[in-house]
Amino acid sequence: MAGLTLKGIYKKYPGGVVAVSDVNLEIRDKEFIVLVGPSGCGKSTTLRMIAGLEEISEGELYIGDRLVNDIAPKDRDIAMVFQNYALYPHMTVFDNMAFGLKLRKVPKDEIERKVNEAAKILDLTHLLDRKPKAMSGGQRQRVALGRAIVRSPKVFLLDEPLSNLDAKLRAQMRTEISKIHKKLGTTFIYVTHDQTEAMTMGDRIVCMKDGFVQQIDTPQNLYENPTNKFVAGFLGSPQMNFIDAVLKEEYGQYIVEFGSEDTPRSNGVKYQIIVPESKANDDLAHYVGKEIILGIRPESIHDEEMYLSNATTGVIEANVEITEMMGAETYLYLECEGIPLTARVSPRSTARSGDRIKVALDPNRIHLFDKETEKTIVN
Repeated sequence: MAGLTLKGIYKKYPGGVVAVSDVNLEIRDKEFIVLVGPSGCGKSTTLRMIAGLEEISEGELYIGDRLVNDIAPKDRDIAMVFQNYALYPHMTVFDNMAFGLKLRKVPKDEIERKVNEAAKILDLTHLLDRKPKAMSGGQRQRVALGRAIVRSPKVFLLDEPLSNLDAKLRAQMRTEISKIHKKLGTTFIYVTHDQTEAMTMGDRIVCMKDGFVQQIDTPQNLYENPTNKFVAGFLGSPQMNFIDAVLKEEYGQYIVEFGSEDTPRSNGVKYQIIVPESKANDDLAHYVGKEIILGIRPESIHDEEMYLSNATTGVIEANVEITEMMGAETYLYLECEGIPLTARVSPRSTARSGDRIKVALDPNRIHLFDKETEKTIVN
């Protein structure tokens, strides 16, 4: 088994296009790490450089203690699972899984043992004689995983392996892959653009944008302590609400003020939310009188009477534009002083489209961002 080290990794294409810039990453042995970000952010390119399918333009890549920049993909002791499964259509499941071992001249009885073991882990034993076309997408994906497992590689690389599956199967396979990772105790590097996959599967997440790593942390820390507005908005569904605001200081308290007569569709009302002492820091003094961005997650906007009656700050009025009943929760799409907001509330909420309601923004759950740099000021 092995960890990986990426030191100052770059990928530059002819014409001055830089796809990946200065990636520095320590991946621990047996860790499940997820590279996440929008399309074109460099996550798949980074994975392909680890696999040896793309040349590293600059920097060093170590698998264990071995520098592998110039080592061929087949000699890196890694296995890759692709988005399109890449199965041989004319071969049975058994032969697809055994193919790589046959090429390596592994003895027949060992091939049989390894394929049967992998099939058992993946619940494919009853399908070993089938061909890929007679199988569902989820079963094909498991065969692609099986083909990787039989090789007992040091590192598994998975490039958006679930994106071709329907929503229910995707959720099922997320759980399956996490279980397989625990059973095998191998290093997994997983690429996805789906933040739900990243949040539910990864020990740590590498959040990328425009070829740069934005933040590396546990799912919980990324969610609660994003380093900038991009990370805050990318992780979480529905995404964080962002509100243009101004920071003020009165009687030794910092106050975030938003909504004004200049806002389209507004009634000229200004709302305030007091920054709790526990969140105040030295940086805030530099922003007094300046424009900032207030961020608040949908679950931190409350419409319950009990919460509203106890709220001492951050109570606003809003028009309900759309309600979405999700079963276990309800999403309210609101408009306040021309500002669109999404609230995730109890399914017992009585708010309906067309209503004007009061909601309270939880001051203990606010985030503040620099308007220019979009870096986090307060988490």
